[in-house]
Amino acid sequence: MLTPPVSMRIFLAAGVTDLRKSFGGLSAAVESVLSRRVLSGEVFVFCNRRRDRVRAMYFDGTGLWVATKRLEKGTFAWPESAPGGGRRVELRAEELAALLGGLDLGDTSRRRWYERRASG
Repeated sequence: MLTPPVSMRIFLAAGVTDLRKSFGGLSAAVESVLSRRVLSGEVFVFCNRRRDRVRAMYFDGTGLWVATKRLEKGTFAWPESAPGGGRRVELRAEELAALLGGLDLGDTSRRRWYERRASG
């Protein structure tokens, strides 16, 4: 299972992505759809039309990782893209773990609590 550290930023592409794309195509999707730099060290997550596959992309400083999870049965509760084209959703590490574990984040809410933000 993909378990990024809590401090790592994770961006999910809401809606459908053509997962036949590999490094080059997904890199272009990161730049155009998510408006992020692929070499930033952030994690970028995409889902296919049937919602039974998820692909994550991450640059570790030396090379680009692409990891795929395919469900044998069932589907992911993947968010739809917003009307007007808003496709970027920022997640926390525990939210990504819950989504990949089969939970529907649309039916949940985060309770407010204190969280110290890193400066800079």
